[in-house]
Amino acid sequence: MNKLLVVTVLVAFLALSVESFRVPRQAEEDEGTLTQITGAVKSYYDSAVNTVSGYVESIKDLKLEEKAKNLYHETTTVLGTYAGIAHDQLYHFFHH
Repeated sequence: MNKLLVVTVLVAFLALSVESFRVPRQAEEDEGTLTQITGAVKSYYDSAVNTVSGYVESIKDLKLEEKAKNLYHETTTVLGTYAGIAHDQLYHFFHH
């Protein structure tokens, strides 16, 4: 595993050093491999962040947090009522 890492790092350094000695024919059109990879990663990252931000905004627009709080409150109220009824029934059944 360590040998593979060392070989990978050496190949990366060789690729970077070879690319630095290249003389571009047209500077504005000829980009290095590392620049292209970095640009692609940045564009994918920006796209992912924008997509997730859009999803978060659409979820906030649905007001799901408020709906979940209301559902929890209503459920605990109903269950509390039925638990009280069951408690009274059991109390009167055993302490008649």
